[in-house]
Amino acid sequence: MSFQTRDGRDWTPQYLTSIDPKKCIGCGRCFKVCGRDVMTLKGSSQEGELVELDDDEDDEIEKKIMVLNDQGACIGCGACARVCPANCQTHTSAVPEAA
Repeated sequence: MSFQTRDGRDWTPQYLTSIDPKKCIGCGRCFKVCGRDVMTLKGSSQEGELVELDDDEDDEIEKKIMVLNDQGACIGCGACARVCPANCQTHTSAVPEAA
């Protein structure tokens, strides 16, 4: 799927399809540049289970990581990939399947 920019240049969206939890450092930069709530910050337990971030359960959280929240809301702008210092995201030009 290809589109054109306003001045007629070809542009192919690169949709966010996954985030590697082993590489993600939970910095939140991608979340801050995305205005579409595609991602959200979660906690990861020692067993690798995702848990909601809650002040009462901080002792269960080994680290914070970004996870997909609404993959279908991604417009393929690539802003999240440009600000990610951990290079933990996978993007594809194909339309993501609905979750």
